Amino acid sequence: MSVFPHDNNKTWNVDNYGPITIPKKGWTVKLDSTNMPVYERAIRIYEGNKVEKTAGGWLINGQKANTYTFKMNYYWMMGDNRHNSLDSRYFGFVPEDHIVGKALFIWMSFNDRGSFFSKIRWNRIFKGIN
Repeated sequence: MSVFPHDNNKTWNVDNYGPITIPKKGWTVKLDSTNMPVYERAIRIYEGNKVEKTAGGWLINGQKANTYTFKMNYYWMMGDNRHNSLDSRYFGFVPEDHIVGKALFIWMSFNDRGSFFSKIRWNRIFKGIN
């Protein structure tokens, strides 16, 4: 699976990502071919707009658009297992109305180099998250 945005012009990878600006409610972005792959999913799917690419630029809900003002706050979600997490590096921004909980503590933590019980990082289990 390739990293978000799914754009061959971006050389981003899971270890070297960005820069990127996370949209927030009331923020207006100038739309162009370099940033539309980053913001189009949020504008189209989460904010419920019809987005079309034309020879003259972008149409949002049938109207020519050079800018877009976001209606919601968005978040960047990162998994705790850097190379084995499907997180915002793959699926993009998460709108505030999709967040249903808050991480409070570390449930389990493993060390790949250990064996059997020494694999478990006992000092991290049930440790609170700040």
